[in-house]
Order: sequence, then structure tokens, then C-alpha cells
Amino acid sequence: MSSSLFSNAKIVGTQETSLAVDGEKIVAVGESAGDSFDYAGLIIYPGFIDVHIHGAMGIDVNVADVDGLLEIGKFLARNGVTAWLPTFVPDSDANYTRVIAAIDRLIEIQADEPVARAVGVHYEGVFANEKMCGALRPQFFKSFTGNEVAELPRLKHGVHMTTYAPEVEGGIELTRELVRQGWIASIGHTKAGIEILDEAFASGARHLTHFFNAMTGLHHRDVGVVGWALTQPDVTFDIIADGIHVNPQMLEFACRAKGTEKVTLISDSISATGMGNGEYAIWGEKIHVKNGRTQNERGSIAGSVISMHDAVLRMLSLGFSDVEVSRMASGNPAKLIGRDELGSLAVGQRADFVALDEDGDVRLTVIGGRVVFDGR
Repeated sequence: MSSSLFSNAKIVGTQETSLAVDGEKIVAVGESAGDSFDYAGLIIYPGFIDVHIHGAMGIDVNVADVDGLLEIGKFLARNGVTAWLPTFVPDSDANYTRVIAAIDRLIEIQADEPVARAVGVHYEGVFANEKMCGALRPQFFKSFTGNEVAELPRLKHGVHMTTYAPEVEGGIELTRELVRQGWIASIGHTKAGIEILDEAFASGARHLTHFFNAMTGLHHRDVGVVGWALTQPDVTFDIIADGIHVNPQMLEFACRAKGTEKVTLISDSISATGMGNGEYAIWGEKIHVKNGRTQNERGSIAGSVISMHDAVLRMLSLGFSDVEVSRMASGNPAKLIGRDELGSLAVGQRADFVALDEDGDVRLTVIGGRVVFDGR
């Protein structure tokens, strides 16, 4: 097969202007032979990876079938996302089983569809602290007594991630069991103290979910979960860059203080994403969306209505460089989920990338060497 050459673009992280693709792989960065396509004026980033997304375009992961998941994938591809983890809020085991089967089927067929590729699943809050539940549904929370991790429905293939509170009963043993069974154990919806956090870290937990949100904050006489994460060099976190969940100045502060090599951007988007202002029935309650802010009937913020593209634009507006933003939107999430073939524009990597114009609009999304969205 002859190579396709995407030329005359700015390639983020390099001094080159061309990217050559053969099949699903990047085969050259710089001038190369092949059928050339002119992308003058565009900036090519590695494809964005969203490890925390509950839905979009009226479709909620918790109630989605294969067709619904494909629709979410199409929306993501239009917004520069090339890989994602469908994310549950706490639910019944029967519903987990049904949706896991749908995700399995999606993974089998998605390569032939113009969609971002699901690469696993994220269970948010199965083992959460009820006092830090946020928009989650505590009636579906589980206690850990020994077998609950093994009993969670799993995909045939793919990444398994969960957000949990290490202070729940049996939480440290839960951490060990998650790690033993190959889960990414991410701390969140928690008010754990420093000793518990240190034990969780020693047991294999290395990441925090939606930093600042649903966790104890930083105080000069109480480090809190936030302070602990900022001062632990080997701990990473993800953060919702919508300017609502976290004040933009605090967003910049946290990412600068931690270092962009330790931060992953997420959307935490819900099914109302892409639907505009209004009232939506989600997770058994009414959620209002107004001017980008969500609120449930209990008065809590209930996820976001942004895409990863929006998060990228937010970070660029705060003065982070193309390379820094690419790291947080692509490279770091790829490392987090252990998919080394994703997240960068280098020879041998899977050809997943997105091209933005000078206004920041998505003009092209390529997944596995195939153009899945062309907005030029």
C-alpha cells in the first residue's frame, strides 16, 4: 500500500510539516513519498483521548445500545476525539451486564465506522463515599467484602478503570484487589485522610479523578486530598477543563503546580452535551443545562456539556503551549490507560490525529489512518 502524505501543516511537537501514513500506522514524520494532501494552515495534534465521558447528543452510556454508542462515537470523532472510555455512573449489575455486552459489540465493529474508538470502560463511583457522592446515585454504591471486584461485568478486551474512595470499608484491600485484577484504580468521590491516601498509594493507586471535584480541598492547616495529590510527585490526576467545575485561574494553577506531564484533561460530559440549554431526564432525575452549567434536582453540578475539543481550547486560552496541551489531551491519557501506541505523532504509532485551523476549529480527524471526519 502506498503512503498518504498529510503535508504543509504544523505537526505539534516537531519542526516538521508533513506526516506520512501507511495503513493504520504513522511511517514518517517529515518529507516522504506518497499521495500528498495539502493541509496548509492547519495544526495537527495527536488524537484526543477522553477517559471519562458519560454520553452526548441525547445518549447516555448507562442506557445505550450499540447504535447509541456509535452515535456518541461519531460526535466524538467530529470533535477530534479518537479514543474513549464509555463511563458508567453507579447502576444495577443487570444494567452493567447489558451495556458491557453493547460495548463489546461496539469494539468488534467500530473499525469500519466513522467513530472514535472505544478502548475500554470506566466505572465511576461503584465504591464511593456517600458523603462525597456529587451527582452519583448512592443507592447503587457497593461495599467491598472480597468478591465485588470479580463480580463486576468485564469486557472481553480493553481497559478497565474505576473511580473509588479508599476510605470505604475494606478500601485498602479493595485497592490491592483492583490492581491485582488489572484495573486502573483512580481515587475520587472521597474525603480520605492522608494516612489512608498513603496506604492506597502504597497499594497501587496512582491517579485521581476530576481533581478538586468531589474531594476535600486544600487548606493551610489541612492538606486534604487536593494538597496530598499536589505534593506527591508520582501521583497524577485528571481535571474537567470547562471553566465551571474548576475556576479557570485554579485550573491553570493546578496544572502549572503539578506539571503538565502529570495532568490528563477529561470532559466528564453527559448525554445533554451537544443539545443546548434545556431540561433533560438523566440518571432518574431532571438535569438543567443553562449556559454550559449543569445542575441536578439536589443542586449539584451533574457533569459537563463540553467535548475534549472544548477542553483543549480552554487550555490554549490559558496560555498553555500546543505541546503542553497535546500532552494533557493525548499523551498522558494514553499513558494512564496503558495504550502506548496512542497519544503521540511518532513513527510506529497508530495514525490517530486531529487537525485544527487557526481559529481552533476541527477540520480533520483521522483514526487508524482513515479519515473519519473532514470539515474542510
